[in-house]
Amino acid sequence: MSERRSGATSARRWFLARLGIGAGLLSATVAGPSATMAQIPGTTWRPTRHEQDDWLEEIPGKHRFMFDTTTPDALNLALQFGNNYYTTNEQAYGLKDSDIAVLFVVRHKSTSFGYNDAMWAKYGQYFLNQSGFSDPAVEQPLKINVFLTGKPTASFGNAGRLNDLLKRGLHLAVCATSSRGIAGAIARGTGGDADKIFEEMGANLVSNARRVPAGITAVNRAQERGYSFVHAM
Repeated sequence: MSERRSGATSARRWFLARLGIGAGLLSATVAGPSATMAQIPGTTWRPTRHEQDDWLEEIPGKHRFMFDTTTPDALNLALQFGNNYYTTNEQAYGLKDSDIAVLFVVRHKSTSFGYNDAMWAKYGQYFLNQSGFSDPAVEQPLKINVFLTGKPTASFGNAGRLNDLLKRGLHLAVCATSSRGIAGAIARGTGGDADKIFEEMGANLVSNARRVPAGITAVNRAQERGYSFVHAM
């Protein structure tokens, strides 16, 4: 019996040696993935940090959550899920709004909704053209940011919810790349100066919002700084 065990042990060692795996690593695998990862070459990599992303650390919260939105429909869903996230953490975990850090990235066709009503009153048609947003229950052309100050309807229940979540502590990262594209379209349509329009837009973000070089970069940087990620679509 002892000879069989010895033979089995030798065979096992030979098999692990062929794979380049030691008995210590096998034990670490059983213990948990973190122990295994620490011993696999290449897993000492850490993302480089840049000063322009340090604002992500300034948002208070014991939990970090980031929603990536690229269309009005995606933003609509993010508002619904974001509201549920705040409410569930309060009711089920006894957490305050300040205990959770929630970030929405608005990029591509959701970018225009990072701007306040003053910009929508002035450039609403260009915002609509770029975003592709439409709702039969909402009067067109829009002169307000309907997610910010609109009134809920039967088909658009999240109108105005952005303002509610901003009051609860939501932050927005607004894509500067898409914003420049919008400013360029406005300039071509009005004969204005694209750079000045871009600056004007930047002075009229919704509260708790900042422009980031590109929305897709903010998605990456937020994940590297510990924000859980959901792509609302």
